[in-house]
Amino acid sequence: MANGMKRGKLGVLVGGGPAPGINGVIAAATIEGINEGFEVIGFRDGFKWLAQGDTQHYTRLTIDDVKAIHLRGGSILGTARTNPAKSENSMHNVLDVLQKLGVASLVTIGGDDTAFSASHVYRRGGGKIRVAHVPKTIDNDLPLPGSTPTFGFETARHNGVYILRNLAEDARTTSRWYIIISMGRAAGHLALGIAKAAAATLCVIPEEFRGQPVTAEGVADMIIGSILKRRVEGSQYGVAVLAEGLMESMGEKGLVSAVPGGTLERYGRVSRDDHGHLRLGEIEFGRLMKDVVTARLEQLGLKMTLIDKDLGYELRCADPVPFDAEYTRDLGYGAVKFLLSPAADKFGAVISFVDGEMMPLQFEKMLNPQTGRFNVRKVNVDGESYECAVHYMIRLEKDDFEDVAQLDRLAATVSMTPEQFKARFGYLVGLK
Repeated sequence: MANGMKRGKLGVLVGGGPAPGINGVIAAATIEGINEGFEVIGFRDGFKWLAQGDTQHYTRLTIDDVKAIHLRGGSILGTARTNPAKSENSMHNVLDVLQKLGVASLVTIGGDDTAFSASHVYRRGGGKIRVAHVPKTIDNDLPLPGSTPTFGFETARHNGVYILRNLAEDARTTSRWYIIISMGRAAGHLALGIAKAAAATLCVIPEEFRGQPVTAEGVADMIIGSILKRRVEGSQYGVAVLAEGLMESMGEKGLVSAVPGGTLERYGRVSRDDHGHLRLGEIEFGRLMKDVVTARLEQLGLKMTLIDKDLGYELRCADPVPFDAEYTRDLGYGAVKFLLSPAADKFGAVISFVDGEMMPLQFEKMLNPQTGRFNVRKVNVDGESYECAVHYMIRLEKDDFEDVAQLDRLAATVSMTPEQFKARFGYLVGLK
């Protein structure tokens, strides 16, 4: 302990979806908190019970409780997506419970939505509650400095690559195609990271459309173009990875228009969470895209086996790889160090590390002034890293239409003339 002064209570909670490394943050924050004189309590299920005014769903954390959890996946405190900023009563309850329990410092662990809720706790608390938010998401879409990842991303990518490699070998062995849906609501980092490292045949992410309309039919044609190009090369198999965020880009109306009969419910339940997001996990996007691709292939006179597979839930509670195990210890330690600093009296912050140094990022500077929400870090589709990924994919390119022999071969795979093939698929590469 730095000195004999009583620190009061330090609260820790986890919000949003699971991510590898959560327990590492809990452990580091608990150990450092206790060493600095705090009594540490962990709240169950994020803001869920706090928002209800419940003072019972917490546990006192000791060093013995957490000393061996940093290499385990999951969260010993559970998690939930409750948004206390959604109502005046919920936020009042949160602040009231924290005050009753004597919590003057709070570490929140979560993604964009939990950070948003944490910022409201700090602002509404009027400085009475110091708040440090540790950014967590396998989507890697929070705007941290430079290329600093959000914890959990590296582990999710690592495990995703092994799964994808197994599926690719199955595709090769059985001469079929897989359509893989990767988690990533607002950005394609995880889909691209897995696909690029595992050498997937094709990867489609929302960012590559640069704000232009995205349709299920257009994405289906991109997959079909890859299938046809592979056939020209003599290969009957492949793996296409789609970021689930394509659903958001298509929108509910766009998804409905692509479905035979216009009934999206056949692919799941259409609903939204406390933060207003479409519950992407409730919709079988892979099955929807498989059906759209299959129907469009049949229109071209082709029948083949397509398998859809969602990739995400398998990754969220994996044991962290060494990178995340080390990184989360830094983050938990850094969160407590920030809470004990004079700066914590002036602002609440998102904890980040740059070149090994803890960098607290003020909530106010990370919030979008128009939306009041955090900006999203997108994949940089103008950089060489993305350029490399695209160059190693198999997809239709302008060269395929300008090379007479190649165009003839592609057209022949679907019994079309070169002119017909260009009229049907040329739009994918910007041809009129």
